[in-house]
Amino acid sequence: MSKSMQLPGSMTSHNVVIEIGGLPIEVQTADAGFERLLRGRYRDYVKPGVAPEFSLRVQLTPSVSNDPDVDAEVWLEGREWRMERGDFRARWNPAEGQGEVFQSANPYSIDSVLRIIHTLMLAPTGGFLVHASSAVRNGKAFLFSGVSEAGKTTMARLAPPDVALLTDEASYVRKVDGRYFAYGTPFAGEFGEPGKNISAPIAALYLLKKASENRPGNRIDEIDPADAVRRLLRNILFFAHETESVRQVFASACSFVVAVPVYQLSFFPDQRVWELIG
Repeated sequence: MSKSMQLPGSMTSHNVVIEIGGLPIEVQTADAGFERLLRGRYRDYVKPGVAPEFSLRVQLTPSVSNDPDVDAEVWLEGREWRMERGDFRARWNPAEGQGEVFQSANPYSIDSVLRIIHTLMLAPTGGFLVHASSAVRNGKAFLFSGVSEAGKTTMARLAPPDVALLTDEASYVRKVDGRYFAYGTPFAGEFGEPGKNISAPIAALYLLKKASENRPGNRIDEIDPADAVRRLLRNILFFAHETESVRQVFASACSFVVAVPVYQLSFFPDQRVWELIG
């Protein structure tokens, strides 16, 4: 049963705590149907009884354009982050522990707001979201990153039964006590399934490249650290252009490459590629 409270104007708020990457956020809504939608979409990440880091109040409104293809804009206004896209408007004040989202009753807008907020929360602590599939095998996490069509979802589809998928779309990297961990996320891509809500220390990042006819077969190659940083930065998800936050993301990528092995993985879409992983 959902936790409820009375908001001004005698409106009942249905509260859902969604914990991603070990960081719980409470989403409040006055609409019981939207609450059910949240609980279904984030089912493995809903944490009743967990104290949230902060709360987001969602105001459902038909006045917001339902166009998610417009690029999101994120900017800092005083001490408050503002976020806007064709299908939502949002604000978040970290100091006050509160935020507000204006959107229609769809799951995609709140999904994007949560992604943006998590990138902002991770930046000061050395973590980030990155375009990558990721999985856990033998207690270790492996990330597979690359440009569109490089094979992120393919690696997820080819995973053998002893592999637990964390995501096929946006990998969640968090620095904890000097070590890097990958966490499962509900942010699904083409695979269509949310990742398992587990975490593990990251053993390696593989930058994907399709094998060429001249060099057939699956192979792992060393990468120059500077090239690894450049290619990693190309795939990190970050939406703000505020100078200090951008500096933090750059520093995070450099520190990650120093601490975690980064390789280039050239492969054909064949399950045998997983013989090289783990």
